[in-house]
Amino acid sequence: MKLVQEKKADYEVDIEKLIRSSAENEYSFDFSVKNLDCPDCASKTEQAVSRQKGVKSANLNSLQMKLNIEIEPNEDRAEVLKSAISAAKNAHPGIELAASPKQEPLHKSSNDALDDDEEKEKRIMIIRLIVSSVLFGIGFLFGDGSVPSLIINLIAYLIIGGEVLLKAFRNILKGKVFDENFLMSVATIGAFFIKSYHEAAAVMLFYQVGEFFQDLSVSKSRKSIKSLMELKPYFANLLVGEEEVKVDPAKVAVGSHIIVKPGERIPIDGIVLQGSGLVDTSALTGESMPREANEGDEVLSGTINLNSVLVLKTIRSLETSAVSRILELVEKAGEKKARTEKFITRFAKYYTPIVVFLALALAIIPPVLTGAPFSGWVKRALAFLVVSCPCALVLSVPLAFFGGIGKASKIGVLVKGSENLERLKNVDTVIFDKTGTLTKGQFSVSEIRPVSPFTVSEVLRYSSYAESFSSHPIAKSILKEFGEKPEQRLISDYEEIAGYGISAVVDNKKILVGKKELMTMNGIEVEGSEPSANTIIYVAVNNMFAGTISIEDSIKSDSRTIVAKLKALGVSKVVMLTGDKADAADKVAGELGIDMTESELLPQDKVSVVERIKAETKGKGSVVFVGDGINDSPVLAMADVGIAMGGLGSDAAIEAADAVIMTDEPSRLADTIKIARKTNRVVIQNIVVSLAVKAIILILAAMNLASMWAAVFGDVGVAMLAVLNSVRILRSDKL
Repeated sequence: MKLVQEKKADYEVDIEKLIRSSAENEYSFDFSVKNLDCPDCASKTEQAVSRQKGVKSANLNSLQMKLNIEIEPNEDRAEVLKSAISAAKNAHPGIELAASPKQEPLHKSSNDALDDDEEKEKRIMIIRLIVSSVLFGIGFLFGDGSVPSLIINLIAYLIIGGEVLLKAFRNILKGKVFDENFLMSVATIGAFFIKSYHEAAAVMLFYQVGEFFQDLSVSKSRKSIKSLMELKPYFANLLVGEEEVKVDPAKVAVGSHIIVKPGERIPIDGIVLQGSGLVDTSALTGESMPREANEGDEVLSGTINLNSVLVLKTIRSLETSAVSRILELVEKAGEKKARTEKFITRFAKYYTPIVVFLALALAIIPPVLTGAPFSGWVKRALAFLVVSCPCALVLSVPLAFFGGIGKASKIGVLVKGSENLERLKNVDTVIFDKTGTLTKGQFSVSEIRPVSPFTVSEVLRYSSYAESFSSHPIAKSILKEFGEKPEQRLISDYEEIAGYGISAVVDNKKILVGKKELMTMNGIEVEGSEPSANTIIYVAVNNMFAGTISIEDSIKSDSRTIVAKLKALGVSKVVMLTGDKADAADKVAGELGIDMTESELLPQDKVSVVERIKAETKGKGSVVFVGDGINDSPVLAMADVGIAMGGLGSDAAIEAADAVIMTDEPSRLADTIKIARKTNRVVIQNIVVSLAVKAIILILAAMNLASMWAAVFGDVGVAMLAVLNSVRILRSDKL
């Protein structure tokens, strides 16, 4: 991956190339980030970029090392990007950026260069740590304050801390003070001036040791999320006539035939044409048991064909396939920051300068007032500086949310950002859509009741022809019962009436199929209808009532436990919304133990119900809506947290939802709430412990009861503990 260079000319070339390769209406650009080793610096860099004219928003995810810049519409994109990148360089000298196109070619090598550089830098740092440690040990053979001690400790100090001094100097030249490099530089140089050579070298050495292990922990966390990126396919075996050709999946057109061999990852969503076998879906859904794939079944990209040769007909392009959608969700996971993250960022902005001025006051005021030697108070002030760095907070809080999002992804739930995970920690009301969410949505025709002079076959035929263009599960069940392919030439004037049904002309006859209200709207009198727990579809031919079709659905086995699990977690109310008639809704609600049911709702009615519930629960907790994505997009967007069930088949659901459950198991919601609460506990622990330890050491340092060694623990040691505490969310097997 080519890195953006320091020179302005190189920037212009790269940016112009980026603009040319983007769409005319594209105003959001992603960059890979390198050489950003300070979380506080990441926050400052993000703020510097966001302040540039024409920048609508900037989001720098220091865990995924990604910078997203969104530009205001109608602005000169090239000029805004130039100023934004320049601002990033000024905010953090040495930072390197590489353009990350939205549809990066899916082959290995996109990040290999950066990974190799990281490994090389790691090896160099290990060598520097070893050499510096040996010299530091030798320095102890000489008395502190002696010339030999000064020379040896200074060499050790420069080997391990030279880059810290250089970064601090560059930042000062650019007017950027109060970062960890500045604090460490001032503290250790001050120690040399008061002839505490051992302490100066030790502080820098142990600071770098702590930074090394801290970076190691963060790197492992990054890789745990990065492992999701292994979902992306590197090739597809395209059938061209009788010949098999290995091609880039991005070049495979919809409707093409591809071969997937045992052990290969399915590159593009498709329908099985030939073969049958087992498919490992664990990377997408978190399910440990493989699924069977038989002829006619849909299989998703990112899953692995385990034991047979499958011939697929692609039904989506790579860009719209499941794997690309999932990767986009993972990439965007760090963009919506939680309130706690935003607070910590603001807190760190003021905390460090305040502590620096307190240290300065501590070094000057007491000796001036008391006449005591400056050296002792300067030493206390230096310890103040060392412990003042807010890295433990700035890094561990987003890392904890990062771990929570990663943990959720392992159980098949993709959460769009820490903001939504934070909202799930305190859920008051959960609202479920019925069909396809709590029930299987796999309807079957249980009974057809014609009204004379119409027959069973006529009612089924007319309704099948009218429903032939619909993708609704009920329409599919009627077509399945009909068993024949409707002749499209006989169908005209097709109209889907949202929330009511379908109107179409079939063989020169006007057909109405849908709810009873559709009949009423058209002045058609319904005969012989009676209450039923099943869904009843009404059919009319040329404004004459022709009969009814009874459709039945079954409850998912997983749905039978979800209400109990939510109640155990303290959720006060579970609600079910449906467009079905009251009898069918009450039957499902009764079996599941649901608190409240609203039935016979149109899509706009669901919006009104959710608005009312949000008003009733204001201040009590979050309102969560869970739907299957069919006609649920407005409600998903309106809820505090909208969750799409099995939403990989619905673009609108993924766009509107705040999280996506990739399986058909509602119980994953309860597990995700547990993860959200555990994440919140870890965040609180990190904040309390970090601030408490720093406060104690600051007080002890002011009283001359804590040395710079203790201050190093207060900075680097606490940061490491906070990082390890955050990482355990991802590592732990328990929710």
